[in-house]
Amino acid sequence: MKLFFAALLSAASLGQAIAAEPPPAFADDPAVSEFALDLEQRQGFNAAEVLGQFAQIQPNQRVLQLILPPETPQQRSWERYRSRFVNERRIKGGLRFWQAHPATLARARAFYGVPEEIIVAIIGVETEYGQNTGGFGVLEALATLAFAYPPRADFFRGELEQFLLLARENNFDPLTIKGSYAGAIGIPQFMPGSQRRYGVDFDGDQRVDLSASVDDAIGSVAHFLQQHGWQSGQPVALAAAVPEEAVPALLAAGIRPSVLVSELQEQGIITSAEPAAKVALVDLASPGKAAEYWLGFDNFYVLTRYNRSSFYAMAVFQLAETLRQRRSSAAAE
Repeated sequence: MKLFFAALLSAASLGQAIAAEPPPAFADDPAVSEFALDLEQRQGFNAAEVLGQFAQIQPNQRVLQLILPPETPQQRSWERYRSRFVNERRIKGGLRFWQAHPATLARARAFYGVPEEIIVAIIGVETEYGQNTGGFGVLEALATLAFAYPPRADFFRGELEQFLLLARENNFDPLTIKGSYAGAIGIPQFMPGSQRRYGVDFDGDQRVDLSASVDDAIGSVAHFLQQHGWQSGQPVALAAAVPEEAVPALLAAGIRPSVLVSELQEQGIITSAEPAAKVALVDLASPGKAAEYWLGFDNFYVLTRYNRSSFYAMAVFQLAETLRQRRSSAAAE
């Protein structure tokens, strides 16, 4: 959710266009009719039934407002971002969630190799353990972005198709499902395509329900990470002392681990990581403060596949570490 909105138009110009010319009703939009006929030909839908569903929804101006990047973006701040997700409320909520579902989390770890704390932390960051899953009609949100948001129309038309396939496969009414303004669904906030690819029936009821089944949500998060290359028992990230002159080249190498730790040590970078390991430099900048530097391993990169942000991946990792430490301390008392 939340991964991909690089606009082809500026936020200001696109925002003005949306305000000046509200999009036509879906029932009057030729592109919607073409979409329905295409689904009939390729996927076996009934075009008239699809158009009947679109006739019951309207382009949502609030969705279009929320999808736009801010006209005056805030300066990048790890300190501000971290405080939203690594705080006492989410830590206590995570410990309660773990306490409520220990067997399911342990089974997910056994099946997929992903530690309990990582699964809990992702669900905590995404929806605060299922409390905030979104109040937008998913069909309306996806249709709005598919037909009234040109910068990402192709992507959202693909997700709209995936959502309708998901509804057919699971025998639910697409008009009844709620989610985020970008069409993400349920406790782990999967886009429809991700749910079809990575969602698992972890409670054994013969359907994948990421909104009502905590078991399915836990299993699906673990399966997603495993399918994206999670390495069981391997590290996620380590703090490092990095000379400023080495930073630009290391950041230019990207977020996918490609640099040997031994090469970094030759440049004066201090870390306890194994010399043969490959890592990427992660910079955590906050205005008015010295940047924090970490070395991200393959598992850190996997976390960025869930949300392509190093801030997101680090928030998940630090929340997970805090949850693990607090739970271990409580068990030792």
